[in-house]
Amino acid sequence: MNKTVSINLGGFFFHIDEDAYQKLTRYFDAIKRSLTPDGKEEIMNDIEGRIAELLSEKLKNDKQVVSIREIDDIIAIMGQPEDYKIDEETTGSSSYSSSSQTYFAPGYTKTKKFYRDGDRGMIGGVCAGVAHYFRIDPLWVRIIFIITLFISFGTSIFVYLLLWILIPKAITTTEKLEMTGEPINITNIEKKVREEIDNISSKFQNVDYNKLGNDAKTGAERIGSGIGSVFLAIFKAISKVIGALITIFAAITLGSLIIFFFTVLFTSGIPGGPWHELMNIANYTETPLWILGLLFLITIGVPFFFLFLLGLKILIENPRPIGNTTKYTLLAIWLIAVAFSIYLGIRQATEVAYEGKTMQKEEILLTPRDTLNIKFRYDEYFAKSVDQNTDFRFVQDTTGTNLLYSNSVELYFMKTDAPTPYLQVEKVAEGGSISEARERAEKINYSFDLQGNNLTLDNCITTEVSNKFRNQKVKVYVYIPEGTIVNADKSIRHYHRSDYSLYIPYNDQDHLYKLVEDELKCLDCPFEGENGDSVDNDVVAHGHIMISEGNADINIKVTEKPKDTINK
Repeated sequence: MNKTVSINLGGFFFHIDEDAYQKLTRYFDAIKRSLTPDGKEEIMNDIEGRIAELLSEKLKNDKQVVSIREIDDIIAIMGQPEDYKIDEETTGSSSYSSSSQTYFAPGYTKTKKFYRDGDRGMIGGVCAGVAHYFRIDPLWVRIIFIITLFISFGTSIFVYLLLWILIPKAITTTEKLEMTGEPINITNIEKKVREEIDNISSKFQNVDYNKLGNDAKTGAERIGSGIGSVFLAIFKAISKVIGALITIFAAITLGSLIIFFFTVLFTSGIPGGPWHELMNIANYTETPLWILGLLFLITIGVPFFFLFLLGLKILIENPRPIGNTTKYTLLAIWLIAVAFSIYLGIRQATEVAYEGKTMQKEEILLTPRDTLNIKFRYDEYFAKSVDQNTDFRFVQDTTGTNLLYSNSVELYFMKTDAPTPYLQVEKVAEGGSISEARERAEKINYSFDLQGNNLTLDNCITTEVSNKFRNQKVKVYVYIPEGTIVNADKSIRHYHRSDYSLYIPYNDQDHLYKLVEDELKCLDCPFEGENGDSVDNDVVAHGHIMISEGNADINIKVTEKPKDTINK
């Protein structure tokens, strides 16, 4: 059994067997002999760091000792010193071409990583990093950025700052090689280090390398770095506030959705519960309420859950991410819920797609000398006033039957060529088919009272809760011939829906109206006199002329057929 040795390589500790250790030592010695004194120590540090990274990737959880096999694999990737030829006379600052030979180890795939180039960059190195990634000159990237700066009215600055924050800077030699897409082996590490040394030596003579690397910047770079730091601090502060607002809003919404779902879940099955009756009458598809609540929770909650994660990502650096499996599972569940919700929505719409009605016709026995009196009444058990109106509500009658109560009653005056007036009552409802809608309309409870020339209409309708709310209503049509006089009680003002010509505007008190030339004309409504006082019209009705003069009312009986109206 071989002995194991503990070594510190590039800041990492490894357990390596003796044979592998000896081979790795010989490999390092061969590299050192191939290097010139200039930059040898830095090159060796970079090579050791790269080998340490490769060893960390190769070691599994169940294997903690480096064997000679792993060393052979790493040497195959890094290459032998004699495999490389470094061109010492290569000049030029471009990193896109080189006259040196490049060796690719077997199985090597040339890849790139996105970094900011702090060496060639002007402010942050974002444009230079983009140029490296797409293998173009940084000048073109900067020109494009300046153009977009004007086109976007300055908003591209925030994009630049965002990239500055998100994209790491290439610091080590390995990262710089990854940035340019070059193989990370001995020759490229040595070449990169020598380029940096040559660049520094050509610009600054007799200056310490470490001091130069940390402090040497041009005036423009210092100004740019200062401005960039200010913008970066402002952007970070704004982003934190936005992240906090997004997180709080999403969390409150998610909490409300969860509370709503469990409320529906635990109360939907309780008869008389707060959601039971209301949800059931509006549930045209008869889908269980807990399923509707679950669909609502998923379709609205999943987007807000991801919005919550986005807020956390902005607010907290490097939050613990959720796995791709969880993301794709939630996405699939959300798509299924949305599809099912659309299906139920279509079914819900088709349940009220058709209108059905029933009709009841009654002749009004009225002589030409009679006045048709119309008024509304209310049910004292359900309301306290004829003016009390509601679209629908739950009630119980005297027998304890649950009912839907509504004041959806509409009154229309219509002209007819028939010799006598008549009444037509239409009960209307909606349904998934005409026959279903008609059947539901037949179950509407509505009554009226017609005694001679007196018509009294109910101001409400009722139907059993089992019929559900399907826009049930009653339309009352009063057909009157030319010359008919109507006494409209003020109670009709909430229910009158006639067209303009047959509309009764003076409904704050009782008035007489006469159908003259397709129009209901008020016979006793006040109008403004010359001095602004309210003056009543003179009225001719059934052989009497009513004249108001001052405080005296004169009633003149006409023995001959009177004219319709006499105006003084």
